[in-house]
Order: sequence, then C-alpha cells, then structure tokens
Amino acid sequence: MSEPSDIITPTETNSVWAERTGTRRYLAHNARGAQVAVGMGPGEFTPGELLKVALATCNTLSADHRLAKALGEDFDANVICATLKNEEEERYSDFDVQIVADLTALDPDQLAVLTERVRRAIDRGCTVGHTLEKGAATRLHLLDDEG
Repeated sequence: MSEPSDIITPTETNSVWAERTGTRRYLAHNARGAQVAVGMGPGEFTPGELLKVALATCNTLSADHRLAKALGEDFDANVICATLKNEEEERYSDFDVQIVADLTALDPDQLAVLTERVRRAIDRGCTVGHTLEKGAATRLHLLDDEG
C-alpha cells in the first residue's frame, strides 16, 4: 500500500463509490445519481462485466456521431464485448468489441469510409480503450472510517 500522501482526492468528476449491501454485494453510485448493483447474484453485474460494458459503450459513445451521420439520427445499434480470459493470471487477455447495426443501406465504399471514421473516433475519444491498451497504475489504500 502507498502512503496517504499518494491518495488522489475524490471529486464528483473523477470518482465513483460503492456501498456494501451484503456478502459480496455492493451498490455502486456516481455523482449524477446513477446506481448499479455489483456482485455475483441475479440482477447484479460482476466487476468484469462492468469492465466489458465500459469498453463497449466507450467505443459506441465515442463513435455515435459518426454512426448517426451515416445511418441517421435514430439508428438502432447494439454493442457486444466478448473476452478471452487467462485463467492462470486471473485477467482478460483479449477484448473483442462488436458494434451491430443495420448497414444494408451502405455500399462497400461507404461502409469502408464509415469503418475508418468509427475507428478514428474511437481512437480519439475512448478513454477506457486507451487505458486498457496502455495500462494504468493502480494503488490501494485501506482507510479508517474514523467513526
């Protein structure tokens, strides 16, 4: 563990938090009032699933304007994130993001242009993807509740 002076000060824009609601169950929050159940049971996301959702939706949020321009403002889409897991190291070794939309109105040239524009938008704006690709330092602090 690092020293308390190494602590990043939590703010509304740089942090989320979770409260323990039971054995291996938490309710996660953000400053905008959103909540998500985290755990291993029914109706709960595991931390690994949340990581997959974060990457998948970071990709689509980054590229949404490009997709909307090509497919129309009200286009329907789904995004899937599948992983391969390295069981020995207890980590994901590969992430595969699949954006699924009706692309039948696009000819091959239009689809190639859209694919490139989507990739560039994601490369510019997907913080989660950048973090996974480049890695990030993690620190743990065990703090006394003082009360």
